[in-house]
Amino acid sequence: MAASLHPFLTTGFSRCFRPFLFSLLGLRRVGLCLLLLALLLPELAAAQSTVSGTVTDGTAPIGWANVVLFDPAGKLAAATVSTEDGGFTLTAASGTYRLRVSFLGCTDWEQDVVLTTSLAVGPIVLQPRKLTRLQEVVVVGRKKLVDYQADRVVFNVENSVAATGGDAVGALGAAPGVLVRNGSISILGKGSARVMVNGRLLELSGDELVAYLKSIPASSIRNVEVISSPPARYEASGDGGLLNINLKQGLANAWKNTTTLAYEQNAYGAATLQNNLVYSKDKLRLTLSASVKQGHSQGKQTLDTYYPSGPWELRYEAKQRVGNAAGRLALDYDLSKRTTIGLQYAGSSTAAPSSQDHTQINVLTAAHTLESVLLVVGARQVRTSSHAANAHVVTVLDTLQRKISLDADYFTYRTDVDNRFTSTSLSPAQEYLHTSLAVRNISGQQIQNFSAKVDVEHPLQWATLSYGAKVSLLQSRSALQYYNTLPAAPVLDPNQSNSFEYREQTQALYLSGTRRLSTRWSLQLGLRLEKTHTRGYSATLAQSTTTNYLKAFPSAYLTYQPTANQRLQATYGRRVNRPGFALLNPFRSYINSTSYSEGNPFLQPSFVDNLELTHTLRETLRTTAFLTRTTDGFGPVFTASSATNTLVISRQNYFQEVTLGLGTTYSATPTAWWQTQNTVYLLGSRSRFSGELAATARNTPQLYAATSHTLTLSPTTKLEIDYTYSSAVARGLYTIGYQAGLNLACQQRLFHNRVQATLLLNDVFNTAYLKDYTSTVNGIKQVYSENNSSRFVRLSLSYDFGNRQLKAASREFGNDEERKRTN
Repeated sequence: MAASLHPFLTTGFSRCFRPFLFSLLGLRRVGLCLLLLALLLPELAAAQSTVSGTVTDGTAPIGWANVVLFDPAGKLAAATVSTEDGGFTLTAASGTYRLRVSFLGCTDWEQDVVLTTSLAVGPIVLQPRKLTRLQEVVVVGRKKLVDYQADRVVFNVENSVAATGGDAVGALGAAPGVLVRNGSISILGKGSARVMVNGRLLELSGDELVAYLKSIPASSIRNVEVISSPPARYEASGDGGLLNINLKQGLANAWKNTTTLAYEQNAYGAATLQNNLVYSKDKLRLTLSASVKQGHSQGKQTLDTYYPSGPWELRYEAKQRVGNAAGRLALDYDLSKRTTIGLQYAGSSTAAPSSQDHTQINVLTAAHTLESVLLVVGARQVRTSSHAANAHVVTVLDTLQRKISLDADYFTYRTDVDNRFTSTSLSPAQEYLHTSLAVRNISGQQIQNFSAKVDVEHPLQWATLSYGAKVSLLQSRSALQYYNTLPAAPVLDPNQSNSFEYREQTQALYLSGTRRLSTRWSLQLGLRLEKTHTRGYSATLAQSTTTNYLKAFPSAYLTYQPTANQRLQATYGRRVNRPGFALLNPFRSYINSTSYSEGNPFLQPSFVDNLELTHTLRETLRTTAFLTRTTDGFGPVFTASSATNTLVISRQNYFQEVTLGLGTTYSATPTAWWQTQNTVYLLGSRSRFSGELAATARNTPQLYAATSHTLTLSPTTKLEIDYTYSSAVARGLYTIGYQAGLNLACQQRLFHNRVQATLLLNDVFNTAYLKDYTSTVNGIKQVYSENNSSRFVRLSLSYDFGNRQLKAASREFGNDEERKRTN
């Protein structure tokens, strides 16, 4: 019997990959021109010269000495190390430089040189440095919990006591200015944020994104970068900016393994086992991590709808099964001193047995007396899986440190849901009246994404350039089968079933340049062009919708540093927020017998302009003022009908908005045992509705405050206290109630710091959940709240072991000790 290929390889793969290849070919000419420009621009900008010589100690040559060339501004122009016979050669543009030669145990040698064509300096003799024998050297260092850089805020997860034993969702929620609620991840005052892992964008949103992030253990995360105004090299999607999760890497010629066991208790309990291994020897670096979580969590929701005939009170409670496993493998290998290749794979799987949920809808009269009860009892099975693969090459082209990076990525995400529920009508006395609905929904969705990109870093004498290109192809397929199970045998209802396919192609080019205008001023300008083509097709409705647009996304950073302790920076950036593919599905999906949700195939992306001014004093006090303007904003609209008492959740482009923010952050170490981080923001917005939305925009100021304190009670004991507060706020169509959360965490290190025990009390007063999410459309008010186990206790135990003294097969460097100090 002849072997046959998998159908996906003969049909689905070719349908997905052919447009991807065509997109690559479409940008081929532009990419070739871009690459030729990278190679030729230095020659066009300035003539090249060389400086050469030998390094000795007066009697013998010195190999592996550092040889560095600096321009008049003190900026690195070229660098190398001497060969075994002491020789060296550097290439740079013609001009005046300072040549510096250094080697461990010797006094540095410096001399000003003028390069025209080529220059040979005489033998450079390094003099031995007088040494003083020390009895003992003790080096004590502590990385900040939060580090404020020029264009981003870095939250060091590995230094957070509260994040220990958790996952990426908890790590993002602990980052300053990041809000995680109701399946949405956003940056304070800016809007929804896109998430990257190791600089690679995740093509997920909403519940799918949260599910994927929960598969990444916090023990494998080094830090989280909050980038509210990303430079041109990053994707323009995400109106609130980008969140980049950087995973851990190992030290050179060492290996380390961390095993973590955690138990979390809310109304129910869940246990987590995580293991993270990092290994590095010679030219090879390896990271291997795995995690498993099993247990249950509690979910609660309330929705009150105030019809003219009387309010309807919905109360939902579920015992949600948690069962997932995830793994990651990363491998990098140095082909040479200048070229590195690497492969990465990350996968996760969730196989959850039935989760039980219970919904009760109390139907009241206008006099608030109970008229009837709708009881909805359901059982739900959810299975998800994801696979992500990456191949990359990074090479340094020459001694000018021109660098080119090539990436190819594939990502797939699949979810299957089997949802059964029965709706029963009861009398006010809880007596059975009739069964109005019995349904089984079997749904599935598969997302695939192919992408390839090239990035070039190109230092010149007068500026530093970066430019590149990216092509991305995304495809989503979803299907829903709706069965009426009220009869003896389930009956498929084709009018309630659905099949939807969505395709998106994005091609991007970018150019960014950074130049130091003077000792106090520096400027960075960038431009990103993105061409997007989308097509959505509903087989059920025989409806197809396509969009095409080419947009420019400029960015600018102007920095002024009047003194060594002060920095003033103005930034501008334009972003786009593309609707998720699920929001474009026009099919009507019933939540229960009285409410349904539907997408909008004509939904358009929204665009955001962000202007920000930041002043930093001594790297401890940071004050920021920003203005954000949103055009063609879209979101969910809750519309209730008084005639039929039904609730419809639709998606519309319905608002324009301007948001203002002013805030300050104070970070300090008042004593050797106390680190503190404090943030206060005052926000305000003005919204205007477009279209025929029968609602009135409401806007009120918002106060946000957060304080975090890490107390080192002893060399082995830490206490962390975190508190956040967000006042109630009206913004456009919605009003949101206040949120406040107090977290307490204690960490104890044991057995020479190899074991650490951490206890976390999260949301001690159970006030950090989403509450009083209110809108009024057509004169009917809806109030929604959701609490998915916001308050819980987590106990975790971590065990570290490894070897930091793997023997390297290569020759030792004369400056090994200095190199180690940089880790």
